[in-house]
Amino acid sequence: MAEPSRPPEEPSTAHEGPGRRRVLAYLLAAPTLAVGVRFGTDAVAGPRAEAAVPSPPQPENLFDLGDLQNLAAAPTSGLITVRVHTDGTASFAVPRAEVGQGMTTAVAMMIAEEMDLPLDKVRVDLADARPELLMNQFTGGSNSMRSMYLPVRTAAAVARHRLVATAADQWGVAASELTVRDGVIKHGSARSATYGSLAERAASTSVRAATATLKSRADFTVLGTPRNRVDALEIVTGRKKFGMDHDVPDAKPTMVRRPPTINGTVQAVHNADTVLKMPGITDVATITHGVAVRGETFGQCIDALRALEVTWGRGTVDGESDDTVLRRIKAAALPMIVPPLLTKKLDAEFTFAFASNSPLEPDNAIADVRADRAEIWSSLKVPIVAQQDIAARLGLPQKAVTVHVVEGGGSFGRHLFHDVAAEAAEISQKMGKPVKLSWSRTDNFRQGRTHPMCVSRIRATYGLGNVLSYEQRHTGSQTDFGHGLGEMITSAAAKLPVAGNLTFAETIFQLTQSTPYDFGVTTQLLNEVPLKFNTGSMRNIYSPNVACARELVVDRLAEKMGKDPVAFRRSFLKDKRLRAVLDRAVEEGAWGKKLPAGMAQGIGLHAEYRGAVATLVEIDCRPETVNRKIRDAVTGPRVTKALIVVDAGFAINPRGLEAQMMGGFNDALAMALTSSLHIEDGLPLEGSWDNYFYTRQWNTPLELRVVVMPSDSEKPAGAGELGVAPSFAAIACAYARATDTFPTSFPINHGTLSFDPLPREPSTPQSPTDGLDRAF
Repeated sequence: MAEPSRPPEEPSTAHEGPGRRRVLAYLLAAPTLAVGVRFGTDAVAGPRAEAAVPSPPQPENLFDLGDLQNLAAAPTSGLITVRVHTDGTASFAVPRAEVGQGMTTAVAMMIAEEMDLPLDKVRVDLADARPELLMNQFTGGSNSMRSMYLPVRTAAAVARHRLVATAADQWGVAASELTVRDGVIKHGSARSATYGSLAERAASTSVRAATATLKSRADFTVLGTPRNRVDALEIVTGRKKFGMDHDVPDAKPTMVRRPPTINGTVQAVHNADTVLKMPGITDVATITHGVAVRGETFGQCIDALRALEVTWGRGTVDGESDDTVLRRIKAAALPMIVPPLLTKKLDAEFTFAFASNSPLEPDNAIADVRADRAEIWSSLKVPIVAQQDIAARLGLPQKAVTVHVVEGGGSFGRHLFHDVAAEAAEISQKMGKPVKLSWSRTDNFRQGRTHPMCVSRIRATYGLGNVLSYEQRHTGSQTDFGHGLGEMITSAAAKLPVAGNLTFAETIFQLTQSTPYDFGVTTQLLNEVPLKFNTGSMRNIYSPNVACARELVVDRLAEKMGKDPVAFRRSFLKDKRLRAVLDRAVEEGAWGKKLPAGMAQGIGLHAEYRGAVATLVEIDCRPETVNRKIRDAVTGPRVTKALIVVDAGFAINPRGLEAQMMGGFNDALAMALTSSLHIEDGLPLEGSWDNYFYTRQWNTPLELRVVVMPSDSEKPAGAGELGVAPSFAAIACAYARATDTFPTSFPINHGTLSFDPLPREPSTPQSPTDGLDRAF
């Protein structure tokens, strides 16, 4: 249709006022109104406090991982679009993954705010893989809100201005005379028009620049207010679709019989013809790391997996166990630099076990591969890399592979890797049919992604009431960064031989890790051993282990220098945000109150992604608590109270922020006290939630409270992972004070866990797969 007479580009509306920020966007050619946005990035450097022996800024203080991601996303941020439809709704296909963190709710709130639309009239979906977005379709580093906040608001604000200008032009009045409420534009009581009625007229037939003025924070009515998730009703009524709930015509249930060691290969399948004749089984195919079966039901697939007889080849870490890995890690630790001349020193070493990166929803994907094209459905945080890699594996052009991003039931970093989707594509191509692949729980725990075993060594020198130097040497088995920053250039760089992944890991480490205290000469260095476990960036990557070790040493330094742990921290803190959350936690948590023998308080601090958190806990280590009997439980110490105080900049949805802090705390509780993988002869012994002791109701605190600090910041900080590290540290510090010990191995109950691991399979012709009945 013909383009309408051009309304004013910058209508004067009730949005305008002192201190407003004018931003640039684009009107896109589309049947109804569509707005894209151009976005620039500014780095942030926080203020420093003076100390007797101040520490210079570390890289993370000046330019952190989130700043890098924002900078990388900026060139393509104009390629995101808010659309207005004739029914009066607005929609946005967000180039990020929703895996339970509430990201779609926060994005919907941004659009509702700037457009003056009811929240229930905003629809946020997940975008398919879009290679043109480059590094702007990557979900990680607690960066979604930091990177999307201004672009999404800008596009929504331009859409509103365009609709107002269109109404003003249509009625022959000044835009300043119009008001907007709930998606209805009014001129006094005489005229009104809905957004839907103006959507087509407001559309542009060409791409051209447009400007908008964002609302000031004082005018917000949606942003900054506690809101339930937009999908809450669907979740609690069972109508919400996660990955496993999707149906594609003729995509039948598919599962894989897997090797007895990580990344093992198939040498021979001895009874494929017999298995193919079993009830419901349609196909059997050998794939890179296993034997796939396709059937009418998942139950029939499980029966077929049990019946398969397979001879397996070697994997990538055969023969490796906890002890061998730990020896190799310790041997690779980098040396300390500062000699303790004329000073006292404190040396400490902390070991952190492997941890499973299994989300609650088992890994799954649907693939429909044809001779000339392929279509994939899966929960993916890096869909561009997935699309390009799957196309290469299938021998198809990239544009012939469509990758649909679906919502997942958790991730915690697992879905940074697309191995499940790639495996589904391989199976579909070999069978020539669509498949609905599901991994079992055992697959997830044994062949999925893990957080690497690592060791943190610390040396601090002190004297005359000051800490003069602080050195931390963090060493672990390799963390796989093969996903890069969301596109193939950095993904390929991370996979370069010899130093590719290590260089990427060093960069991530330096852009996320810093010491928040004025401890004189400060260095934190990483080294990784290139063991080929399937690893990944589990929540907060390095921070929980690094911060736990640091805060335990801070407590020990306070003790040696005769100071209260809180007073010691306050006197050395560089960051006023950390001092503020510490003070609030001390006040609200009643630090220093008298507790029975065997109980104690502990506090942990952490700053990252431009946010700051303090966690204060109370722990009960009395024998009657540690030895309490609970059916099917490994009990041990019990955290009875926890308080988390968070400054995450501007809190878009305080209720969602609280939920994320609670989730982070439960992760920390598991990592500190109960859950780890025990590696034996190249495979984890744990194979289900039954024997991987993640946090349960019997060890969660009866009182868990989150305080969201008010902030003067105009922008959100990263928050998705921020609650894990300080909570891990606080629990460890509380345990040390309650037991008068200095824990050096985590989880603390690691040495006392008693469980019946799933039986292992021999590497010669197979007996039936053990544990599959317990894996679902």
